[in-house]
Amino acid sequence: MSNEILNKICSGLPLNPLPPPKKTRNTNVPHAPDRKPSLTTKDRKLAIKNALRYFPSNIQPQLIDEFIYELDTYGHIYMYRFQPDIEMRAYPIDEYPCKCKAAAGIMLMIMNNLDRRVAQFPDELVTYGGNGQAFSNWAQFLLIMHYLSIMTDEQVLIMYSGHPLGLFPTRVDRSPLVVITNGLMVPNYSSSDEYDRLFALGCTMYGQMTAGSYCYIGPQGIIHGTFITITNAARKKFGTNDLRGKVFVSSGLGGMSGAQPKACQLLGCVGVIAEVSEEAAKKRYDQGWCQELIYDLNQLIARIRECREKKLATSIGFVGNVVDVWERLANEKETLVDIGSDQTSCHIPYQGGYYPVQLSYDEARKCMKNDPTKFKELVHESIKRQIAAIDKLYERGMYFFDYGNAFLLTAKHAGAPIGGDDGDKSIRFKYPSYVQDIMGDIFSLGFGPFRWVCTSGLASDLQETDKIAQDVIKDLMSNKDNMYQI
Repeated sequence: MSNEILNKICSGLPLNPLPPPKKTRNTNVPHAPDRKPSLTTKDRKLAIKNALRYFPSNIQPQLIDEFIYELDTYGHIYMYRFQPDIEMRAYPIDEYPCKCKAAAGIMLMIMNNLDRRVAQFPDELVTYGGNGQAFSNWAQFLLIMHYLSIMTDEQVLIMYSGHPLGLFPTRVDRSPLVVITNGLMVPNYSSSDEYDRLFALGCTMYGQMTAGSYCYIGPQGIIHGTFITITNAARKKFGTNDLRGKVFVSSGLGGMSGAQPKACQLLGCVGVIAEVSEEAAKKRYDQGWCQELIYDLNQLIARIRECREKKLATSIGFVGNVVDVWERLANEKETLVDIGSDQTSCHIPYQGGYYPVQLSYDEARKCMKNDPTKFKELVHESIKRQIAAIDKLYERGMYFFDYGNAFLLTAKHAGAPIGGDDGDKSIRFKYPSYVQDIMGDIFSLGFGPFRWVCTSGLASDLQETDKIAQDVIKDLMSNKDNMYQI
C-alpha cells in the first residue's frame, strides 16, 4: 500500500484530471497566521503569474481564481489543491521509488519535515520557527519528489527557495546531491517589508536551518546545546553544576524552544516555559518534552514555590503569555527565578513570532491580519512591559541572557531601555547573548552535536546506533589523552 502511495506522489503534478479544489482548510491542524503583504496591482499579477508557471497554459484558467483567493485571503499562494491526501510521514527508505538510494533518503527527510506530528503548520509547509518552510507551495513538493525519484548518481538538483531549477549533470565524486539556497536577499533591499513582498510573490522563502534543507529532527536536534547552555549559565552565575532548587524561566514550546523544559528536567532544576499556543504546548507535552501543563498563574506560582523548597526537578509548560509570568514574578516579594531567557520567534515579531500580552492568542491572529499597524504597536508595548519586569528581577539577582532569537533587538526597536546605542558599528545591550556570555568558548573548540537518521524506520536500528555512539563516547572518556576532545 505504501509503495502505491509513494509511486503516486513521485509521478509529478497531477494534471489530467486536476485534483479537486479544497474549499476549506483542515480544522484538525494548526495553520500559519494569515499575512497581509503590501502589494501593488502589478505585484499581485506577478504573484499569480509566478504561481501559474508550474502548469501548462491550458490548465492555468482553471487555477487563476483559486490562486487569487489564496493570495488575498492568506497572503501567500500555498496551492492547497495539490496537497496529497495521504499520511505524510517518513516511510522506510526501501519503499521509495528511486534510481539513487541517497535521493530516497532525501525524500524520506522531506516527508518527515511535513509530517503533521512534526511540522508546526503542516498544510502551509512550515516545519518550525513560525515561517521555516520546506517549500513555498505544494506544486513544488510534488515536482521535487518526482525529480528525486528519477535522478541518478551523476546528477545534481538545484533548488532556489523551494523552486526546482532542475537536474544537471555532475561528477559522482565531486558534487553534493542537492544544492539549496533559501531566503537570499540583496543586503540593500533586505528589509522585512521587502522580504514579505517577495515571499508573497513566490520569489523567496525562509528555510530556517533544517526546514528548507530537509533535515529537521525536532527538539532532539537542539537538546544537547540547550542542556550545555543552561549548565554553563548556572556555572557562570552560581559557580556550580548543582541546579537543584533553581528556577529557569523562558518562553516557547516550538520545534527548537521545546527543548528547554527537557533540558531543565535533565539538569535537575525547575523549568518554566510559557507558550501562547495551546496546540503547541499540548504537542510538546504529548511528546514528553515537558512533564506538566499549567493554565493558571496562581497555580504556577504555587508550583514554583513547592519545587524550589523541595528541590524537585520538573518541566512546566505554562499555557499563556510569558509577559504575564514575568510581571507576576516581578511583583512577588521573594525572588522565585534564578535564570531567565526567551525563545519567541522574534525574527518575525509582527507575523506570529511574538504575541502581545494585551490580546488573546486568537485575537492577536485576527489583529495581525486586519490591522497590522495596531498589532505592531501592541507588540512594542508588550515587549517593553516584558523588559521592565525582567529589569526588576535582574536588579534582585536574576541572570538573564538573550538566546539569539533577536529578542533584545526587537526590544530595542520597540523603544525599551536596553542599551544598544553605541553607534552604528556596535550594538551592546545590557543583557548578554548566549554566544557572547556562555557558549562562545565552547563553539570555538568546534564542540557540538552529531546527528544521524535511521532511514530503515526500525526501532532496533535506532537502539543499535545509540549503542555505537555510547561505546565511542565511553572509549574516548576512558583515555585521558582524549579528554580535551570531549
